[in-house]
Amino acid sequence: MEWFLANLPYVLELTWLHWFQSALPLVLGLAASLPLGYLAWRIHAIRGLILSLSSVLYTIPSLALFVILPVILGTGILEMSNLIVALTVYTVALLVRSVVDALESVDDGVRQAAAAMGYRPVRRFFQVDLPLCIPVLVAGLRVASVSNISVASVGALIGVPNLGFLFTDGLLRNFMTEIVVGILMTLVLAALMDLLLVVLERVLTPWLRRRRGTDGSNTLARGGPGTESEAGGGAAVQNRIGPEQRPDAARAAVRG
Repeated sequence: MEWFLANLPYVLELTWLHWFQSALPLVLGLAASLPLGYLAWRIHAIRGLILSLSSVLYTIPSLALFVILPVILGTGILEMSNLIVALTVYTVALLVRSVVDALESVDDGVRQAAAAMGYRPVRRFFQVDLPLCIPVLVAGLRVASVSNISVASVGALIGVPNLGFLFTDGLLRNFMTEIVVGILMTLVLAALMDLLLVVLERVLTPWLRRRRGTDGSNTLARGGPGTESEAGGGAAVQNRIGPEQRPDAARAAVRG
C-alpha cells in the first residue's frame, strides 16, 4: 500500500495510457468490422471466407504480430502505433462474427415493414438494423474490450508504456507488490470499461427500458405472475365440465 501511494501519479499515468491503447482499437475495430460484418451477412457466398479469415487473424500470437508490424508499416519497433494496429486487428477478428450475429437477431418482419415504407438498404441499415442490433453488438464489444485490456499488457515487452510495465519491472526486481498493483489496476480498468459499455447500451436503447417497465406493470396489474394462467386454466376446466355436473346445476335439479 505504501508503494502504491508513493507512486500513485506514475500508476495513474500508466493506467491512462493502458486505457487509451485499449479503447482506440475498440473504436477503430468497430468501424472496420461493421462493413465487413454487413457484407458477410448480406452475401452468403463470402460469409464463410470472411468469418474464417477473422478466426485466423485472432490466432496470430500477439508478440509475433508486434514484431512483424514495424516491418510492414515502416514504423519504429517502440512506437505505440504498432500496439494500436495489432489490437485493432484482434478487435476486427472478434467483432465481425458479432456483427453478423447482431444483424441476424433483427426480426425479418421489421425489415419488410421498413422496406414497405420506402427505406433504402443503406438508410434501413443505419435507422432500423443498427439500432435494433445494439444489444447483441454491445455484448461483442464487451468481450473485445476485455481482450484488448489483457493483450495490451504484452506491449510492455516491446517498450510501449502501459500497466504491463509494472509486470516486467516487478519481475526484474522480484518485487511482488508492483506486480499485484498492476494486476489489480488492470482488473479495475476492465471492470470500468465494461460498466461504460453497459451504460452506453442503456442510453442507446431507451425502448428496452420502457418495454421492461411496461411488462412489469402489466404483470402487477394482473395480480402477479401465474394469475392469468391460473384463471385461464380454471375457465378451461369449467368449460370441460358439462352443465349437469356443475354444482349450481345439481342444486337446481334437486330443487326441481
